[in-house]
Amino acid sequence: MKPNLSLLCDFYEFTMSYGYLKSGLGDKICHFDVFFRQMPDNGGFVIAAGLEQIIDFVKNLHFDESDIEFFRAKGLFDDEFLAFLKNFKFTGDIWAVREGEIVFANEPILSVRANAAQAQLLETFILLSLNHQSLIATKAARVALAAQGKPILEFGSRRAQGIDAALKGARAAFIGGVAGSACALADKIYGINSSGTMAHSWVQMFDSEFEAFKRYCEIYPHNAILLVDTYNAKSGVANAIKAFKEVLVPRGIEKFGIRLDSGDLCELSKYARAELDKAGLTQCQIIASGALDEFAIASLLQNGAQIDTFGVGERLITAKSSPVLGCVYKLVAVSENGTLVPKIKISESADKISNPHHKKLYRFFEQASGKALYDELYLADETPKHCHFERSEESTPIIKELLVPIFEKGRLVYEIPSLLQTRAYAKAQLALFDDGIKSLQNPKNYELRLSPNLQKLKKSLLEKVAR
Repeated sequence: MKPNLSLLCDFYEFTMSYGYLKSGLGDKICHFDVFFRQMPDNGGFVIAAGLEQIIDFVKNLHFDESDIEFFRAKGLFDDEFLAFLKNFKFTGDIWAVREGEIVFANEPILSVRANAAQAQLLETFILLSLNHQSLIATKAARVALAAQGKPILEFGSRRAQGIDAALKGARAAFIGGVAGSACALADKIYGINSSGTMAHSWVQMFDSEFEAFKRYCEIYPHNAILLVDTYNAKSGVANAIKAFKEVLVPRGIEKFGIRLDSGDLCELSKYARAELDKAGLTQCQIIASGALDEFAIASLLQNGAQIDTFGVGERLITAKSSPVLGCVYKLVAVSENGTLVPKIKISESADKISNPHHKKLYRFFEQASGKALYDELYLADETPKHCHFERSEESTPIIKELLVPIFEKGRLVYEIPSLLQTRAYAKAQLALFDDGIKSLQNPKNYELRLSPNLQKLKKSLLEKVAR
């Protein structure tokens, strides 16, 4: 049975929802935007992920008898609110960017339109899902870019911060570009190919390293990846070569490899490659793991490391170098007597001032190259009529609306793609951007523009508050 996650919600969402109902505001239609303010790792892009879990949450959002008794025992809520929860069904609208979409700071990646009492109860789960999975998908994409086309395997389960972080992290990493995962349950649930070889304990269980390698090759002749650094990596390479030539080569098997997990991976990989080639095992793969991330991988390859596949664990599954994305859920408009009234959040920090009103987000592409040029936010009742750059007949832009309908009046209207489709979509979208935004160091800034009408509105609201 799937757990009921309806109480996976900050308690103040319930107290606010109750407060709206008691103040006659429960049915007031509100618009909320979800966005983040800063790029993780000071990077140039983010890959949106986590929408499928949000859809499942909203579809199944309900409060059972044990939930109602929990709230009754708090002594804060009356029977009217408990009845509201008991009969809860989301009846609003949600728009979002597709999973795998490339997004940037201050862009709405999900928008909610619903009555206040309902909209408030969605905040926590929407944020936790988008914050976590977008962060890990982005980290995985950065790692994959650093690897320059060499496969990345996600090895993070044992270092993940909890069960759901391991599973949803593996899912997000797959969207971001990893080729597979060490987690068997991620394979069963999501179809992410799982694979594994051996730990040092396998080698230690036998009287000699060679005996351990030989036995492993005999048991798994078509999946023999030998961990060579239990005692000494160089002697481990020699024993691996001996086991391959004694067990696998006579059988015509050519698919096998070694794994390096410690030491100077660059120099050891060069040494191993030379020894393997000298032994005629040119097809033998070299896999490296051990505290790797995009920066370490980029450095290894820059220095000529002879590594075919990278296993990346804790620094990916925890996004260790920049572990918080920081999506927020901000009110941007409310309905007053049939008129939509914009709302704005003010702060002494300029980057925390929100963009008001219900909006649409568009991406502009150069037709000749197909590359993304910039994004622009418009008021929802606006349609892009012009483009703010000089163009010729050879470079006419094309325009894509990024926020697509997910729920309409509580009904799911979005067809959820498969995970493989989402992964392919993310890869295809990232390819549409200039290489400068993908740089690990000092990436190129991608521009988000505000339409003239939105700029004017934002300025007027700031001036009004200042008065």
